[in-house]
Amino acid sequence: MTNWVYPLGSAADGNWDISLGTSDSAVEVPGWAHTGLKVATLAAGAVVELPAAAEERIVIPLSGSFSAAVGGHDYQLAGRASVFSGPSDVLYTGTNTAVTIGSADGGRVAIATAPARTSYPARLVTAADIPVELRGAGNCSRQVHNFGTPAALEADRFIVCEVITPAGNWSSYPPHKHDEEKDGETSLEEIYYFETRVAPGAPDRGAADAIGYQRVYASDERPIDVAAEVRTGDVVLVPYGWHGPAMAAPGYDLYYLNVMAGPGPVRDWLISDDPHHGWIRQTWEGQDVDPRLPFTAES
Repeated sequence: MTNWVYPLGSAADGNWDISLGTSDSAVEVPGWAHTGLKVATLAAGAVVELPAAAEERIVIPLSGSFSAAVGGHDYQLAGRASVFSGPSDVLYTGTNTAVTIGSADGGRVAIATAPARTSYPARLVTAADIPVELRGAGNCSRQVHNFGTPAALEADRFIVCEVITPAGNWSSYPPHKHDEEKDGETSLEEIYYFETRVAPGAPDRGAADAIGYQRVYASDERPIDVAAEVRTGDVVLVPYGWHGPAMAAPGYDLYYLNVMAGPGPVRDWLISDDPHHGWIRQTWEGQDVDPRLPFTAES
């Protein structure tokens, strides 16, 4: 059976902490075709390069600030202290162009990719212009940064966003799927890249092991059964099936970057809820959003 869970270090390649599904990835994932992810940790003054390829890319600072050279233009991405500090500037690079990324002070950066046929202009999306959504309610509250969704970004194939879930809450819930092209649903494979931290105000962080959990299970005859413990730098791939919840364990905040794309004609996130659990959405009516949200640089 194909491996769908990649703990930190298991998908490393050269200067990349993670290189999965991209045009130059050394780790091959059978059956994976529509999305890719690279993550690098850069020392001060270091750079990473991506060759020109028939894939669209979006550069996402995870910690620190970065510069990016694309098609003869230089872009400055004002970053953030961490993924729990609110949105960051991001850069859509278009296709068939080399990208060089550097950081004066060091940091960690992600690049989401998808094979693409149509190229759209490079675009810097500033943190101030990123739509921030507070989704769900009660202990299903989470914060979504919709910088790479169809409503926010002109692109060919992929849909990219990031989600922050406060300690003890569930997100990607109720369990849902997007593995068929049919009325009300699009076929999209999906990458989850995780980071975790001890929640602010925890009484003793000395021996803390910040963890979260991710569930994926079969929606049809195709077998898949993932119940993964995740930490910073881990990746879970969702080729098909019901997925969720992504659980932030009590005491630990959970972040994940989502990269989605598929073979269908429409770039849209259309989902079906697991019929056993879809009723949960009705319980959010009348509940308040978790008061710990939104997460900002002051959180």
